[in-house]
Amino acid sequence: MTRTDLLRRAEHAWHPVASESELVHRHVFHGQLLGQELALWRADDDHVNVWENRCLHRGVRLSIAVNDGRELKCQYHGWRYANRTAACTYIPAHPADAPARTICNRTYPVRVSGGMIWTAVGEPTDEPPELGAGLVLRPMPVRAVPSAVVALLLEQPPALPDSAPPDARRHGDFLVELVGVGALVVQPMDSARAVVRGVLHGPVPAQDRLPLLRHFDRALTRLRETAQERATGDTAPEPLLPRYEPVPKELASLPESTDHHDLPTRVQVLRTWTAGAGVRGLELGPVGERPLPSGQAGAHLDVALPGGVVRQYSLVNGPGETDRYVIGVKRTDDSAGGSVAVHEQVREGDVLAVSLPRNGFPLRQDRTRTLLVAGGIGITPLLAMAQALQHQGLHYELHYFAADDAAVAFGDRLAALRNVRTVTGLDPAATRAELQRLLAPAHEDAQVYFCGPPPMLDVAREVASSSGWSPDEVHFEYFRNDHEIDDSSRFEVVLARSVLNLTVEPGRTILETVRAAGVVVPSSCEQGACGTCLVTVIDGRPDHQDVYLDDAERAAGASVMTCVSRSLTPRLTLDL
Repeated sequence: MTRTDLLRRAEHAWHPVASESELVHRHVFHGQLLGQELALWRADDDHVNVWENRCLHRGVRLSIAVNDGRELKCQYHGWRYANRTAACTYIPAHPADAPARTICNRTYPVRVSGGMIWTAVGEPTDEPPELGAGLVLRPMPVRAVPSAVVALLLEQPPALPDSAPPDARRHGDFLVELVGVGALVVQPMDSARAVVRGVLHGPVPAQDRLPLLRHFDRALTRLRETAQERATGDTAPEPLLPRYEPVPKELASLPESTDHHDLPTRVQVLRTWTAGAGVRGLELGPVGERPLPSGQAGAHLDVALPGGVVRQYSLVNGPGETDRYVIGVKRTDDSAGGSVAVHEQVREGDVLAVSLPRNGFPLRQDRTRTLLVAGGIGITPLLAMAQALQHQGLHYELHYFAADDAAVAFGDRLAALRNVRTVTGLDPAATRAELQRLLAPAHEDAQVYFCGPPPMLDVAREVASSSGWSPDEVHFEYFRNDHEIDDSSRFEVVLARSVLNLTVEPGRTILETVRAAGVVVPSSCEQGACGTCLVTVIDGRPDHQDVYLDDAERAAGASVMTCVSRSLTPRLTLDL
């Protein structure tokens, strides 16, 4: 077999790239396999990550990144990447935008065997060898062709102290079994560099461990000297070059998927519980081994429920909860089927279809003070934000308005936060007065996030504006649009980029009309609350019927929510 054939086969085999002891707490280990540089790190939930060793922004090595236990933060421009998925969760240069899900680093498969971390740079065809528990030897780097190192191990196998050389048997291309002693594995770092890693059969008494480690370290040092001496004068093979996928220049502005029917992820209901009066908590886990797609604080899921309805629920997840989704659903008297289905039909063990996490309510992390104001079930996205801010050591205050103490949801998570204040039992007038107290005056370098019932949000936005808060400092998310929608008009829409003229009939929306013509527009709530279906207006006057745009945006008339709004002029020209 030629060296090229050997290395090509090696791409699809498992190789050790680190000892478990080398993955130090809150550290990133620099590994290499077949020329590919790797960043290895262990998260606080004990998950081991093996990633391509570069930030997708400028190519800086992630092995010098900050490991905060939940994410890696590149030290060059602060891009953050999530545990498990390696998806980008935050870009400091674009603090008001949720990173496109296409910004995701390359991950490699991971297994743990014999006290070592194993991976493969290609799709593995089997599982790594079962080496069992034992005494893991110190790794020994060798400047020699990996196959030559394997041949030398077979020729001169290290022995136990005062023992004859053991029988050495080769398994595969890079593993040498020392019969009755243990196993040595050659990690092919490059075409002419290797690392010898090994494990001795256990258990080894505590008093014998240090002498054994010293003995084998000396033996492997002699083997390294022999291998490098034999390689002297040989023509060095061409080094293996790392293979990197090209990174688009405008990576941060890549669009999200626009398929409004896309519910690609299957999740299993792991647990349900009463999270507050009338609130049911759901913990959703992956089906199979693939990790769940990452979401950021403020993100929500579209969830397909029994009865054929699809509803949107915010993620309560805190930092590091990448192995599950947590949502809370408030049962409402006027439910159109969503909350009733969650409370009465969804059971533990059920499998549901959900969308990728979407974020129209992203958390900025560049202000010195963040005020979070929640009402009722509006606590869910703000809980995720508070947990993220607390983990990163950023200042925040969470003010939670609820009907009474029993209505306070997710009390266990609230108890783990530092700056939380619950306000219960206020009528509308008292709620307005309390909001005026909280928001006056506006603070320099501060921001405020609102989420709750529509009447409360309407008042909160009004109070924030009258207290001097600028639109850039005020962020809000409505769970629904309570305003009565007038869909009785007929008008024409001109789709400038698609070169189409369409008539929007009474009883139909702009969104429905353009989709029927084959033009894809992303959407989520389809109530005029989330902002997903916002489209730029080129000409004409929109008839705004949403709750997403603020007064200044409505007056400007430069955009329209296609799911509920209409036109005050006979023709509306859109950038579609």
